[in-house]
This record gives sequence, structure tokens and C-alpha cells, in this order.
Amino acid sequence: MTKNLDYSRRDSGAKVASNDDTQRLMAAGQRLAAEVSRLFTSQTDIADRHYWLETMVNHVPDYIYAKDLEGRFLIANRATVIDNGFTKMEELVGKTDYDLHPHDMVAKTVQAERQVIETGSPIFGMEERAFIDKGYERWLMTSKVPLRNKQGVTIGTVGVSRDISDRKRAERLMLGQARLLEMIATGTPLDKFFNELILLIEAQLPGVIGSILLLSEDGRQLVTGAAPGLDEAYCEAVNGIEIGPRVGSCGTAAWRGEPVFVADILSDPLWEGHADFVRPFGYRSCWSTPILSYQGKVLGTFALYSHAVGLPSAEQNELISMAAHLAGIAIERQQSEERIQFMAHHDALTGLPNRVLFDSCVATALQQARITGQWVALAFLDLDNFKLINDTMGHHAGDELLRIAAGRMLACVRKSDMIVRVGGDEFIILLTGLPPDSGVVTSRLETIRAAIGAPLVLSGRSLQVSCSMGVVCYPDHGQTATELLANADSAMYRAKEVGRNNLQLFDAEMAAKVRAKLRRHEELRDAVARGEFVLHYQPEMNLKTGRIFAAESLLRWQHPERGLVAPADIIPLAEETGLIVPIGDWVLNEACRQNRAWQDEGLPPIVVSVNVSARQFRERNWVSRVAQALEESGLEARYLELELTESLIMQDVGAAIATMHELEALGVHLAIDDFGTGYSSLSALKSFPVRRLKIDQSFVQHVPGDADDMAITGAIISLAQKLQIEVIAEGVETQAQVDFLQASGCDDVQGYFVSRPVAPTEFVTLLAGL
Repeated sequence: MTKNLDYSRRDSGAKVASNDDTQRLMAAGQRLAAEVSRLFTSQTDIADRHYWLETMVNHVPDYIYAKDLEGRFLIANRATVIDNGFTKMEELVGKTDYDLHPHDMVAKTVQAERQVIETGSPIFGMEERAFIDKGYERWLMTSKVPLRNKQGVTIGTVGVSRDISDRKRAERLMLGQARLLEMIATGTPLDKFFNELILLIEAQLPGVIGSILLLSEDGRQLVTGAAPGLDEAYCEAVNGIEIGPRVGSCGTAAWRGEPVFVADILSDPLWEGHADFVRPFGYRSCWSTPILSYQGKVLGTFALYSHAVGLPSAEQNELISMAAHLAGIAIERQQSEERIQFMAHHDALTGLPNRVLFDSCVATALQQARITGQWVALAFLDLDNFKLINDTMGHHAGDELLRIAAGRMLACVRKSDMIVRVGGDEFIILLTGLPPDSGVVTSRLETIRAAIGAPLVLSGRSLQVSCSMGVVCYPDHGQTATELLANADSAMYRAKEVGRNNLQLFDAEMAAKVRAKLRRHEELRDAVARGEFVLHYQPEMNLKTGRIFAAESLLRWQHPERGLVAPADIIPLAEETGLIVPIGDWVLNEACRQNRAWQDEGLPPIVVSVNVSARQFRERNWVSRVAQALEESGLEARYLELELTESLIMQDVGAAIATMHELEALGVHLAIDDFGTGYSSLSALKSFPVRRLKIDQSFVQHVPGDADDMAITGAIISLAQKLQIEVIAEGVETQAQVDFLQASGCDDVQGYFVSRPVAPTEFVTLLAGL
């Protein structure tokens, strides 16, 4: 039978060395070839050759076999015989795969062999599941070629199969790792990720059961993360177990922060006190390693259980480490996402919900109230005199006060309620599920106010902090969150107006004021769009010469119904709506244009001053706007003066001085308006590039009858003289005031004594009459 076997037709060749040093090796090879040829010439040598060939094939661990046209084994090496359950080849010969293995497993192999026989073409590198698993899933790489007789006729097949299980496991591990990393990147929920990770490891290590436990927020307990293969009763029992130096494998690993491998649970001292509980489940070994963060903080544990006693191999240990590392990455990513989500919807200082989260929750609360008929109460709360505490005790003390106030408010509300920090020292309180009774609402909110006002110690000082609160109730005081918030804000400002440290419930009077305020806002916007503003000019006179040398431009609103509206009724509205910037730009451009027009008419050149708002002054391109106004009007910079208030400058002294120097470089003049009424800083004053100080009219109006005002006014004039800064007094109405100011050394005056603010045409008459 063996004589007719022609396993393959292969070309063989030898690579001949060209180096002269190999000549002796070539000669020796030729002698060896001649000797082998001589030995194989006799029948005895042929028998020896068959013996050595059979011995060689039987030592190969791969499967090597030949089958006839019906798939019956003709010959096979020892590995094929033994793994099919036989001891001698004769026991396997004549049998087919159908005789040895389940028919559904054999079909694919038989089909491949029929293809080789029918086509005469070999099949190389075919991957297939092994019929014999040896206790784990095995894969073979098989090549099948035609078996031909001496005449070249196909009489069967020859097969060679190599075990590639290790390679397949490595490929699956690599694909599994890629899949797990993709799950981490796409934010797959942790429980699903953990299950996938455990199943991957269990597929790599048959006979083990994976488990992931997570460390609780307080760092004292382990809670179940995933354990798809562990008994449910066992998982329930270990869920919430406290970590410690002798708490099994996982509890100890989390305590130590290092791997703990227990070979025999029933005898290891770390499991003492727990062994009797584990015994019914049959787990004998447990290998646990801590899941660590990037900084080395314990996040949980990854463990493998086995029903056999023993320690992990190097390969198993490597897989455990890999799994714990991936679990750590997944946990940290989720924690980072949760932190980001929390920061997006909560205040960083107090941890309270922010306006974003409030907006998403208040609509739901109102919808629920519409269904149930219950009330929703919304309160705007502002801490009284918080700025004073912040300024005198420092921002750290202010931050601590906000945290204390937040904690006290939270202690007074239910889980269904919400405390929101809007910003600064302002909070929103949202109470839901209330009976339609204003008495109940105010009672609960007064409890919160009382809690805030309880004594506290801040930076070593004992103090009390009150608050002002404006309250609205849905549905009586508004139908939407926007309407309710606006009304609550109005009620809070009413609480401040009546003396602070009180609660005001929104009422019809406040509603009327709110509507009137909104109407004025709309009217002001329309006024900007329609250009309803005009400028009046109030002359400024030099006391030595009696000449009008400058004028202050003052805004007026030519209201279609109310006539001329004074700045006191315009500026607060403009600042609330943000219209102060476009209005201020218009004033600047119009004042420059008008002054140039007067010069073009041949009037004596004068300086026109323009008041600058804090909002304008903070604009990044403010200096360039001034330059543009001068360029477009054709006015020389020396005929423009910008009036800045003390409070404006003191908001950010460094930035203010830098901007002032830029304006000075343009050539415009700078003056400090309302001097003495703001937060003066004499040390900063000396560095201000200003030409004039304007004494506020509140100091001038009682001169010379009030000794204190006379002293303050005289001090300001003296200070200005020593700093070589000109000084002008505002609000001058009488000759007595002029006499005092002149005697005190004041340079200039402005007020009704000289002239009221007048329209441009009237101002021309004043100048022409000089």
C-alpha cells in the first residue's frame, strides 16, 4: 500500500556557496551523498529508509494522514492516531471522520476533501475548528493535496493539520482589546464594558470566572461592577463588603493597593471567616489585582476565581494585569465625563445647580404643576452687604460665606426642591409640590431666611448675614419661567428698597412697575433706532477771565409724548439694556461733529467734554472709536475732553491707567468727574494722566453755609493745586459760592450761575455774546 503513495510533486534545489572557503564542505557533502546512495541500493537499505521516515513523521506533533477516495484513513502519524482515541494506526485505518466525530462537525472537512479530489487542486492554509478540543477550543490550519499513484491518477487525499489555537487566541485577544478600547472611546456604559472585558478574559482562560468590584465613594466598601459567570447569591453576599487587611482576596487587594493571589481559599488566612461561606459554591482559588487610576488611586478590583487550587501562570498574570488596566481606563473616562457633566450644570464654588440645569428643570416643574393643580414657588435671593464682606475680609472669606449659605439653604429644602446659584451672591430657590396657599410658601421661605441669618464664624470673626428675598408663585404671578424670574427679581429689588433683610411677595403694584419698566426698555430701543436723542451743552467758565472756554455735552431724549427726558431717566435704562454703548458712541460722535461745526462757523474754539460710561470704557476698541470720531468729524483732539468717574477708574486701576495713557497719546484731555463721591485712592490719583478734577455738586450746594462741605471743597482744591491739576466746581448757582471758590483757588465753575444746559443754537448765542 505504501509503495504507490506519491505525497506531492515538489521541486527541490540547493544553494551553492561561491566562497572558496566552502570547498571542503562541498567535498564532504558529495562524499555523504555517495554513501547514502550506496546504502539505499539494497532492499535492506529501503527498509531502513521506511523506518526512519515513519519515525520522523511520528515525531511531528502536527496531524499527518492520507485518505482514499471515500475518506477512509489509509495511513496516519502517531499524533493523529492518539488524538482520535487509538493506540495503533491499524485501529484507525479504514475509518472515516463520520465514524469518529459528530456529523455536523465533519461536513465542512468532507466537502473540502471532495473538492481536492474532483478538481485535482490542493487547498492550503484552511482554518477550521478541531474535532478534538482537549478541554479548550482548538483551531487547526489544514492543507489538503491530491494523493496520486505512479500513473498520476488521484486515488485520495493527503492532509497536514497544525494546531494554531495559541495564534487564534492571540488574534481574538487583540481584536477584543480593540473592541474594548472602542467601547471606552464611545462612552459605553461601564456595566456593559465590564461584561465584555470579563467574557474576553474567560474565553482566553477556560475554567476561570471573572469579577469586577468597584470601590465606593467613601473608599470603604466594594460594590459589584460585573460578574456574569459568578453565582448570583455569591455576588449579592460580597456586594458592599468593607475592605481591610484580611478580607479575602479582593478586600485585601483594595486595602493594600497591590495584587493578592490566593491559591486555596479554604486554607488561606486571608479568607478566614469567609471560607465557610465560599465552600458551597466550590470556588477554591481567587486571584485579585487592584484597578488603579493614572495617579495610582484604587478604583476597584479585578479578580479571577477557579474551582481548582493553584496560582496563576505568567500568561494568566499578564491577562489579569491587562484587564485591570483597561478597567481603570474605562472607570476614569466615565468619572471624567461625569465631572464634565457636573461642571456644565453646577456651580464650581458651591456645588449647587447652575442656571443651565435650572432652565431644564423648571419647565418640567411647571408642567407637573399644571397637571396636579399644585403651586410652584420661585424666590430670588440676594445676600445683604456681601460686597462689603468680600472687600473687607477678602475673597476667600466671601467664597466661604457663599458655601455656608448654600449648605444652610440645602438643609431646609426637600430633594424635589432646588437651590440654584445664579452668580455672585444671588440664588434662586425653586419649591415644588406646594398647596395653593401663600402662607405656606412664605413660611417655608422665612425658614430659609432665618437659617441664612444664623450667627457664623468667618475667618475667626463672628458675624450674621441677612438676605433680601423676592417671591413669586405659579400660576398667580406668571405662566412661564421667564415671566416668573422677572417678577421675582422685581420683588427682590423691592425688598432691598424697603430696607433689606426681608421677604417681599410679588403683587399687582410690582407687576405694574415691571410692565412700565419693560415698556420703557422698548421705548428706549425704539429711540435708538429712530434717532430721538439730542445733545444740550452747559457752559464752563474760567473764574479769572470770566470767559466760557468749554462746555459739557449732556444727553436728552426727545420723547414723542413726554417731551425732553433728562439723563437721570435715560442712563439707568440704557445700562440695564446694554444700550449705553451705542448711545455713548452717538454722543461722542455728535459732540465732536457739533464742536467742529461751531469752529467752521467762525466761533471761538472751545473744548467739549463727553461723559464716558464704565461699559464704554471697558470696550477693547474704545480708544480706536475715539480716534475714529475725531477723524470723521475733523476735530482736533485738544478740543475733546473725556469725563471719567472715580468708580469707573477704580474697578481696575491698572487697566484704566493703561487706557488713559492711550487716550492721552491721542491728544484728548481727561477729567475725573464727581470727584470725592467714589472710592478715592490718593495713591493712584498721582499716576492718573488727567487735566482736571470736577468737584461734585453735592459738596458745593451747601457752600458757604456748611462748614464741613467748605472744608472738603477747600481740601480738594488744595490737593489739585499740589498735584498741578486744574479743578472745576459743578452745580454752582450763587455769587456766594463763586466768591468762596474763587477765594479758595478754584480755577473754573459750571452750573446755573453761568447757564443752564442749552440747545446748540442757544449755545451759539451765548458764545457770540462774549
